[in-house]
Formats: sequence, C-alpha cells, structure tokens
Amino acid sequence: MGETKPVGIGTLQRGSYVVVDGAACRVTGTSTSRPGKHGHAKVRLEAVGLIDGKKRVIVAPGHDHIDVPIIGKKVAQVLSISGTAANVMDAETYETFDLSIPEELKDTVVEGCNVVYWTILDDKVMKQVKGD
Repeated sequence: MGETKPVGIGTLQRGSYVVVDGAACRVTGTSTSRPGKHGHAKVRLEAVGLIDGKKRVIVAPGHDHIDVPIIGKKVAQVLSISGTAANVMDAETYETFDLSIPEELKDTVVEGCNVVYWTILDDKVMKQVKGD
C-alpha cells in the first residue's frame, strides 16, 4: 500500500482524493445529515475510482477519519511505444517501467517526449504530455 494520511471525513469536498475499499478515488459528491438527539452527523460520500472508474459510496459519522492518498507527481521520458503502452524512464531515479497510454493522449505521446505521471498508492498513471 502506498502512502496515505488520515483526514476527517467531514472536511472532504468534491474533487478531493480518498481511499475507499483499498482503491484511490476522487470524491464526486458529499452530503451531511443532521445529527439526531444523541447521535452524530452522518456524511455520505460518493467517489469514483481513479484507476477502475467504479462508483463507490460510503456512509460514516462526520467525526470519523478516512485515508487520503498522497499523490506523487513525477516526470518520465518515453523510450518506446508498443500498442497502448509506453516504456518510460523516470527523470530522477532513471527507473524504467511501462505505463498505459490514456485514450486522450494517444495522438500526442511519441518516443522521446516527456510525460507527467502520478503515483497513487501502488499504481502509476500517465496524466499529461509535458511541453518543452
């Protein structure tokens, strides 16, 4: 499991990142119910997986803590392309690995260009082509 930090679930807003069922997700909506006579406010959190695109919903007391992934943004150079994957080399560590090329970047990723990728938990995701 990659790096995470605990954050109060009541402080999360739309667009925040959370870990739900072991998967990194982006919050798509939150709603808070009124506390009962002796109870606590409940927070209903809707989130979509960053990797798999699955929708997840959790309901928890507003004072609970939830893990938030620490996202590392790094640069890598494309060494070669085969199909929908690119073999890249990290600009700092010189580690080489394969990244899948997202549909929206297929036309712009070419050998020798630099790309920005995110490390989320244990996954690496190509996000954009870095301009010179």
